[in-house]
Amino acid sequence: MAIIGQRNALPIVRQAPPGLYLDGGTHGEILLPGRYIPPGWKIGAPLDVFIHRDSEDRLVATTETPHAVVGEFAYLRVVSWKPNVGAFLDWGLDKDLLLPLREQASSLRPGDWVLVHVALDERSQRIVASARLSRWLNLTPPAYAEGQPVRLIIESETPLGYRAIINQAHTGLVYRAELASPLTIGQALGGFIRTIRPDGKIDLGLDPTGHLRIAPLGQRIITALQASGDHLPYHDGSSPEEIRAAFGMSKKAFKQAIGVLYREHRIRIAPDGIHLVKP
Repeated sequence: MAIIGQRNALPIVRQAPPGLYLDGGTHGEILLPGRYIPPGWKIGAPLDVFIHRDSEDRLVATTETPHAVVGEFAYLRVVSWKPNVGAFLDWGLDKDLLLPLREQASSLRPGDWVLVHVALDERSQRIVASARLSRWLNLTPPAYAEGQPVRLIIESETPLGYRAIINQAHTGLVYRAELASPLTIGQALGGFIRTIRPDGKIDLGLDPTGHLRIAPLGQRIITALQASGDHLPYHDGSSPEEIRAAFGMSKKAFKQAIGVLYREHRIRIAPDGIHLVKP
């Protein structure tokens, strides 16, 4: 059976002037318009398509890929606004995605960007967007492991850092002190689970923990020392801004890295900065 709002592999039933009709199971035959017909198609062969509704509310298939399917979060641009209806978002298909007034968390206008969840309205069976994100998050205790790689979408900025959606399900915090540069709302990037607290809150990082994290940072410092004549004027007393500008890492990461390099006898730490120790 075809699943609305998802990609489906549906067999071709027949050809007609409008295009190809696909077997949608209990939904009946679903049209793939002629402009999307791929070369080499055959009756009975499955096609990988996305199922949504057209402007006349009929189920229709497309070979295009939306920016997000039902169940996912995405950062989308507002392309138009209709009074008493809501905002329409560009989600990568010919038909824009409706963000109804009731699902908006703030006022919007064309050109704005908004982080939304793509959902299937249970009553109308239409695909809509919702900017009321908390209702779509997974509230069950997370089963992540410390150090586990995850996919993040930056949701909002807080005094401590940035709140991020983890693997399209939970939320966690990336601390500002660990960042080499600011993040942006809607930014999608890879990260790692740092800690899961007893209350279920999750601390995140953008690089691995332990040796996997520190080793490449240490090599970055060694390379910078070699390029500058074996001496750099940075140490524990340097400001976080100076460290970020020089090495692209947080001061905390810098201190951990030079600590490892010092114990390995690869650098010498002095009042005027760090010095490379020649082998």
